[in-house]
Amino acid sequence: MTSSTAVPEPGPNAADRTHAAAGGDVDVIAIAPDPEVAAGIIEDTPLEDIFDEGVVARAQDLIARYPVSRSALLPMLHLVQSVQGYVSQEGIAFCAKQLELSDAEVSAVATFYTMYKRKPCGEHLVSVCTNTLCAAMGGDAIYKKLQTHLGSEEKPLGHNETAGTPNEPGSITLEHAECLAACDLAPVIQVNYEYFDNQTEDKAVALVDALQAGKKPAPTRGAPLSSFKGAELQLAGFFPEDERQYRTDVDGPSQAVETLRGAQIAQERGWVAPVAQDVPLPTLPDKEGEKK
Repeated sequence: MTSSTAVPEPGPNAADRTHAAAGGDVDVIAIAPDPEVAAGIIEDTPLEDIFDEGVVARAQDLIARYPVSRSALLPMLHLVQSVQGYVSQEGIAFCAKQLELSDAEVSAVATFYTMYKRKPCGEHLVSVCTNTLCAAMGGDAIYKKLQTHLGSEEKPLGHNETAGTPNEPGSITLEHAECLAACDLAPVIQVNYEYFDNQTEDKAVALVDALQAGKKPAPTRGAPLSSFKGAELQLAGFFPEDERQYRTDVDGPSQAVETLRGAQIAQERGWVAPVAQDVPLPTLPDKEGEKK
């Protein structure tokens, strides 16, 4: 005698349904049979009402930078995010139209990289590094603290969830991130991809409080803080034309004392890396067992 299971499982038993709902810690929500899950993924707004002539001109500018047009897809997805704050289904259709690709080809890229958000993002994206060293230095505790601070003890804010109304001033999307390449300054947080180093729980709470209050705290290093949409426009490859404005808005020293200390000690002590020696390749037997 057999009985049905809630979702498909190995064995002879039939399943009540053919899919399992995605969990809460999921980066991408695709088209789903459940209308409540799929709600808001597809809108009926015409592309020209979302992406105006200026956006089209920038898209064509990106295409002109590459010998093969499809190579412009990654920056074009950033361009879409600079307009909408995420990559919507309309954004996918826009990229496909500009690049003469199918929606499926664009979706395959947009769903592969976590930097492309499939739900509306807040004014600020706060990324807490929870990889090995940052986690050991307090990154996990910082992330949990921000989850409850931006949410509540009863309902902590989840990965890629937003405190406040997405795209509105003061709204914050929280995510736990893999290595942010700043192990020497662990634990670190990024806000719209700008670094805030040597963080603590108290520092992190003060940081998000300032963001919610409409302030833009200065990053530890790098360029001045912008909004998520502003950072996405820069990632798409568009910067102020005025040199002074460019230096003010975009450029900034990214090195830190801790990062350079090893190189400085080596220089002071005259240490140099050994020169690689040419070593003959070993002989390998061919399929018949003979060396060649």
